[in-house]
Amino acid sequence: MENTTYIALSRLDTQQRSMDVIANNIANANTDGYKAQRTLFTDYLSRQHAVDAPRGADVLAYTQDRATYLDQKDGSLTSTGNPLDMAISGAGFFSVSTAAGPRLTRSGRFGLMPDGKIADSSGNMLLDTSGNPLQLSPADTQIRISGNGTISTENGPVGQIAVVTVDDVNKLVPEGGKLYRADTTTTPATQSKVSQGAVEGSNVQPIAELSRMIQNQRDFQFVSQFVESEAQRQQNAIDKISQIES
Repeated sequence: MENTTYIALSRLDTQQRSMDVIANNIANANTDGYKAQRTLFTDYLSRQHAVDAPRGADVLAYTQDRATYLDQKDGSLTSTGNPLDMAISGAGFFSVSTAAGPRLTRSGRFGLMPDGKIADSSGNMLLDTSGNPLQLSPADTQIRISGNGTISTENGPVGQIAVVTVDDVNKLVPEGGKLYRADTTTTPATQSKVSQGAVEGSNVQPIAELSRMIQNQRDFQFVSQFVESEAQRQQNAIDKISQIES
């Protein structure tokens, strides 16, 4: 008798999770390099034993939150004119040094620190292929960045930007809207291209996300009403049984 309610509640739980993910996507629609998150739900089949039931009623299908993964489509590129702004086309992430350790990011809006090191707006330093911060000298004024991430100036080469990837991007742990923690070994991204003087925007499509949110809200309300109706049905059944026994 409670199975119907439990199945509906499992659906409500996953829809609430979906709503949280969609809301986070919308909140980061203007975050440079942000990759939209998607939810994956599947059925959890609970087989019933030793029951006399009509055909099909011996298996209960609950809804379970299977995974949350990243939408890997590239965001649109916007030209900025800043020689230290960079965008990655294809798979790959910039590697930056943070207070919590190395992190990955697609946000390529960089600038110079007072000591000449290249860093993002939070002060996280851009790393080279050896894991060291990239640094320019005061005499470096004409900055050139090639497609493979090599930085050079009128005074010669400076270093090569670490553009890396992981075996399974869905195992990356988001930290805020721009950073990811990689719990696995990173490898050089050989198929990507670095564009100088541009930044990659978020790949979130706000109108599509709003449509998903509206549909999800409608589904949530429908299931909620079903749960309330089922609760009322059970209460009515209990009241009638009580009247008969009395």
